Amino acid sequence: MNNRLITFTFIISLLLPFYTQAEQASIPWNSLSTDEQQVLKKFENRWNDFPAERQLRLRTGIKHWQQLTPEQKQQAKEKFKRWKQLPPEQQQQLRNRFHSFMELPPEQRQRLKKRYQWFQQLPPDQREQLRARWESMTPEQRQALRERRQQMRQQNNLQHRTMPPRQFNR
Repeated sequence: MNNRLITFTFIISLLLPFYTQAEQASIPWNSLSTDEQQVLKKFENRWNDFPAERQLRLRTGIKHWQQLTPEQKQQAKEKFKRWKQLPPEQQQQLRNRFHSFMELPPEQRQRLKKRYQWFQQLPPDQREQLRARWESMTPEQRQALRERRQQMRQQNNLQHRTMPPRQFNR
């Protein structure tokens, strides 16, 4: 179940448009393209009541959706269907994790995305072994593992900065 939460959190982070802090002017319904109006039709009567930030997120989401391949759209629909079947408490937990993820520094978010992609490339049996190993660890063991990984990352960064440039023979 924990893997599902991580998967959904990652998917949400990819599919939801980025947050904007800047004040935005409202987007009039008539300024939307015909395609945008068609997709957002169920919001037409409430459109002007939405905050400008939500209008922008919806509009950005439509543009993102239109760029997806049919296969990606189908996958997104299936994942959304699974999302709707989750209990409300689990949905809220995922939203909270997504917000926490978005508050991370960009380099840390990127590192987590790469780690997730690496994990997804593993054979299913190896993923299951790692998942089982992680779930069998105590919170203290998990924290110790995180700290070791952080130390290794810092050491690798130091080595790259202190190593002299390579000399190539010509």
